[in-house]
Amino acid sequence: MQNSVKSPVVFEGVGLHTGAPVRLVVRPAPAGAGIAFRRVDLTGSPVLKALWHNVMVSPLNTRLTNADGVTVSTVEHLMAALSGCGVHNALIDIDGPEVPILDGSAAAFVRGIVATGLHTDPAPMQAIEILREISVTQGAAFASLSPSTTLQIDFSIDFVDAAIGHQRKTLNMANGAFVRELCDSRTFCRSSDVDAMRAQGLALGGSMENAVVVDGDKILTPGGLRHADEAVRHKMLDALGDLYTAGAPILGRYTGSRAGHAMTNLLLRAVFAQPDAWRMVRCDANIAARLPGVGVSQADLVAVA
Repeated sequence: MQNSVKSPVVFEGVGLHTGAPVRLVVRPAPAGAGIAFRRVDLTGSPVLKALWHNVMVSPLNTRLTNADGVTVSTVEHLMAALSGCGVHNALIDIDGPEVPILDGSAAAFVRGIVATGLHTDPAPMQAIEILREISVTQGAAFASLSPSTTLQIDFSIDFVDAAIGHQRKTLNMANGAFVRELCDSRTFCRSSDVDAMRAQGLALGGSMENAVVVDGDKILTPGGLRHADEAVRHKMLDALGDLYTAGAPILGRYTGSRAGHAMTNLLLRAVFAQPDAWRMVRCDANIAARLPGVGVSQADLVAVA
């Protein structure tokens, strides 16, 4: 069955790139509504559906837009939390152009959703089943979706900084794996990139409190890492959030190598351009048990930072 939150969940913070304060409220929505953002700070409170064809290409975040040029940026961590907690329908009120970064991970979003609980609507859930492999490549970056009975994510990264280096991790995203394994992994950057981003008017809300900053073999962020492979775990978190713009949970294996937000969106566009590569399936109890977020509880949060 389809789920929404039982009652509104409020989050407040600053945008990672704008540095502006923002208040966000995840509200219940009826079956079939999907995930949508409502810009309550603008005249008419325009609504933006969190769907792949509304995503603007951006290397640093996932930005939604509509025909009038209204945008909501950095939606990926919240989208990952909604997917990983099994929230299928939600109306998200936001009073600014960017989702709050909070601690740089999805942990606070997850805690809020789990604490509030879910409302189950007596309406059947559908999932997107991948029928054949589709892949995209740009330079050294690669991403693909291939058939699988569950959503699996296989991600690898390579950075010259020894503090990150080569990392690879594979996870089956069913049975609360996102909450236990990925949701507290923070966004990261190289110290050499910070000045460049700020010169472009980006990362104005970034700090050591909401990002892991590395310099060569050193972790500059106080307290160090939450996981030895926190960087690749965060890339997997991003991928889960970006994949949720498909409009439904995916039954397929996502493989990413040096991939980012733009690559995952390019992959979704390639998949949906080929109708024989996927199909919508109605979820019986057996299929539903394999979706992200099924069975998530407070117990899954015990080890989360």
